[in-house]
Amino acid sequence: MNYKVPVIPGDGIGPEIIAEGKKVLEAAADKHGFSIDWTEYPLDAETLIREEKLVKSGEFYISKGPVIEEETLKELEKYRAIYLGAIGDPRVKPGVLEKGILLSMRFYLDQYVNLRPVKLLEGVWTPLKDKGPKEIDFVVVRENTEDFYIGIGSRARRGISHADFEVKRSLYKIKFGLDVDTDSEEIGYQIGEVSKEGCRRVIKYAFDLAMKRGQKVSSVDKANVLSEIYGFWREVFLDVAAGYPQVKHDFNFVDAITMWFVKNPEWFDVIVAPNMFGDIITDLGAMIQGGLGLAPGANLNPEGTSMFEPIHGSAPKYRGQNKVNPIATIWAGAMLLEHLGEAAAAKDVVAAIERNLFEGGIKTYDMGGSSTTSEVGTEISRLVHLV
Repeated sequence: MNYKVPVIPGDGIGPEIIAEGKKVLEAAADKHGFSIDWTEYPLDAETLIREEKLVKSGEFYISKGPVIEEETLKELEKYRAIYLGAIGDPRVKPGVLEKGILLSMRFYLDQYVNLRPVKLLEGVWTPLKDKGPKEIDFVVVRENTEDFYIGIGSRARRGISHADFEVKRSLYKIKFGLDVDTDSEEIGYQIGEVSKEGCRRVIKYAFDLAMKRGQKVSSVDKANVLSEIYGFWREVFLDVAAGYPQVKHDFNFVDAITMWFVKNPEWFDVIVAPNMFGDIITDLGAMIQGGLGLAPGANLNPEGTSMFEPIHGSAPKYRGQNKVNPIATIWAGAMLLEHLGEAAAAKDVVAAIERNLFEGGIKTYDMGGSSTTSEVGTEISRLVHLV
């Protein structure tokens, strides 16, 4: 079997960590009798600036038009899986690359599940006292296309930028029952939205995953305060749960679950959360599993094109130094292999990562070692053949 996989190395350390990910995945492919053809897409700040899709405006570069063209999105839509390094460049205004590339792909390709395994591997230190790999092993299923990330919002300033300032200010009082400061010169607002279809499909994904893992689904919301949007989420959750009587379920307010992550991570198996809350709690999950250098993620469309990436950023200050930890990217590559149906190869990659961490001889600075990015990738590639 030959798999064709597009690669977006991206910015900063992206090309370095993607190189090691490809190295390890190719070792797994060699062991298990399949091959991978990589097609690189230069969606990085350097290329976009050179092609004048990003232009200088004051202190930062901004987008001249679409950062990623629809033609490119249509090309990517033909593949089952995309391998992504990292997005972000200090020369570019915050949000331009993130919205223009990451969010554009997530929405266009309808990658409605953000999947984050939170698993402490043997040989990795966690800041949680008296907790180990048996206690820290759960998965966060984050809704990935709705909530407060849909882009509905603006600012309104009386008499200057918005003629409808008074109408928008009144929205708070009439629509939401809130009485804002009538003397305010300017307001900012952001609207979150969840749909029955959007909630149902991601919650159903979580319950199907729990059926495989055999335990329970924990919902995250803030229905006690944001009762319309998250009360609705809870109603859909209960409706879906009724179809899975063999799967236990419970509810957690988002502020409470951050406490329980620290005190009792062993309580959790599959967690399903709306977009914003899922974004927040998965960073905490990364810390309790050993840090961002060990945290992979997947943006899934189970019926279409999915994308696999480390959850950390592009770390531009480390660019070209061959020192950052590539394990999150390698682990994301294992998730990519599993998505393609190569479960045995994916299992071997994770096992090789764990053996590397447990033996501890070759590791990067963040894990207490002095090895280079490429040395870690080469060692995990070697271990793939031994596990």
